[in-house]
Amino acid sequence: MTDDEAVDLARERFGIEGRPTRFATEKDDTFRIAPASGPRFILKVANPIEDIPEIDLQVQVLDHVAARAPDLPVPRVIPNDKGERHFNYLDRAGQRRQVRMMSYLEGQPLSEVPSTASGRAEIGKLLARLRLALADFSHPSDSRVVAWDVKNLLTLRDLLAEITDAAQRRKVEAALERFAAIETRLKQCRMQVLHNDFTRSNVVVDASLPGFVSGIIDFGDTVRTAIAIDASTAMLNQLPVVMDGDVFADGRDLLKGYLSIADLTAEELSLIPHLIFSRLATRLLLSTAMANRVPSVAAYVLRNNEQTWVQMDWFIARSMDEISDQLMDFAR
Repeated sequence: MTDDEAVDLARERFGIEGRPTRFATEKDDTFRIAPASGPRFILKVANPIEDIPEIDLQVQVLDHVAARAPDLPVPRVIPNDKGERHFNYLDRAGQRRQVRMMSYLEGQPLSEVPSTASGRAEIGKLLARLRLALADFSHPSDSRVVAWDVKNLLTLRDLLAEITDAAQRRKVEAALERFAAIETRLKQCRMQVLHNDFTRSNVVVDASLPGFVSGIIDFGDTVRTAIAIDASTAMLNQLPVVMDGDVFADGRDLLKGYLSIADLTAEELSLIPHLIFSRLATRLLLSTAMANRVPSVAAYVLRNNEQTWVQMDWFIARSMDEISDQLMDFAR
């Protein structure tokens, strides 16, 4: 979708006139719409093949959080001129697409801002509060299959062929083998609807705020999954650039904040490091496959892969028991 069409769509269906800024995304068209004054907005126009029930899931999750925990900084859904919270739109290319508008949360992505121990603890608290707010949420599509949901890692095995470097492919194979060893245990863990993508790119912060975090964005991977998986994704994004010393030091700050709000069982804690490893493998398989098949998104989807290979090496060099003990010792 062109910028001009996005501007016209925002004006005609939402009464919002503003300057567009396109954001890099995996599969949809997302624009920030900035009026001359007042708050800014996010216009999301889904990929034509996106399922409407899954769009509805994302909208209803935001509405549920707004009702259960109105102080949580998540986007608010803006209805269109007919009061619809998402709607079907025939774009100028003749494609049927779902459209929704949301409030824009001001701040910087966590990926662009250095964090402190107290800031990381606040991130953990927010993730825990979001989990509790969603504890009673359900939707007909909440058990959809999401490729980025780590519990589905073994279903991505066919994507190994996309990794052409034999040595790198063996590393991902090792991650698949370790996940297979814990899969039964994971299935016995607590599950609920969760954000499932609490990455540095999806946490917006403002260092001037007492709570540090100004927004949680991108609920596109929301799904019913293991609580341990949701926590492990947030922990992964606290790994250091240089993988030496105590690599979970920053993650422990986040975990300390999380555990001050919501619990994790001993089994969940023991699985989290292995789920971090599994998420790394998921990232490498999906990003490589997407880059190979859709070169136009390669720069976006591969942006974290160099660091991910370094992190993979650290996990492979250690036994599963050794890795588990690093968080269990903290919990004790």
